[in-house]
Formats: sequence, C-alpha cells, structure tokens
Amino acid sequence: MDTEFKSVSSGNKILTSVLFGPGLMKSKLYQLCSPQDFTLGMSLIRVSSLCLEDLRLQKPFSKDRFGSVNAVYIVCSEDLGILPEYQQSMITSNGLVKEVKTIKSDHMSMLSAPEELSACLMEIADKYA
Repeated sequence: MDTEFKSVSSGNKILTSVLFGPGLMKSKLYQLCSPQDFTLGMSLIRVSSLCLEDLRLQKPFSKDRFGSVNAVYIVCSEDLGILPEYQQSMITSNGLVKEVKTIKSDHMSMLSAPEELSACLMEIADKYA
C-alpha cells in the first residue's frame, strides 16, 4: 500500500526501516477506531526498524528461557494488520501459550475495544497473578 521501506546503513550493516502510510493505517490497523484515535495515531507515527535483522539474532523462545511465565495470547479477531490466521500460527509455533482469548477488535485494541481488552486483561491477571 503506502508503506515506505528504506535501506539504512548502520556501521557495516544494511538495515531496513519502515514507515506506515495513512492508507495502510486507516484500512488495516485503525479500521474500527474513531477518527480522533486515527488522527492521534497518525500524529505519533515514526520511522521504525523492521526488526528482521534483530529477530534473526535472538535465540528462539524455549521452555527453559520463557516457560516459567504463563503466556496468554489475545487474538484480535478483526485485525487486518496481523490476520487472525497468522496470529493462530504464531500461537501454535510458539508452543508455550497456556491460554488463548479472543476479542472483537482491530490491531489497535486499546483504542477500538478498550473495555473488552481491559476485562480480558483483568481476567488474565486474576487467574495467573
């Protein structure tokens, strides 16, 4: 869509930066949010690392490294930035998720479904704290 990717030199490495465009943000990330929340999001957007280079260097999640933490994944059923099918594949491939909850929200659940997200987080805290 209107996202910009650029190569950035950092020492002897070439990294990739990303800047989400307003079309992508409106249609894929903030589609259930109010116009005011979308405007706020646009005012806060910054160029970011694509993180692929950083992620390649990290050790994978494992029971030894992260298994002591109760992992709960909240699926955002209307997320068009990270589709629910891909969210499910992340849950499955992780292997450490103890529970999956689903809320009807877009990618920005804290704005599009704050009450549902808060209730979900409270349930998780009550159960696992």
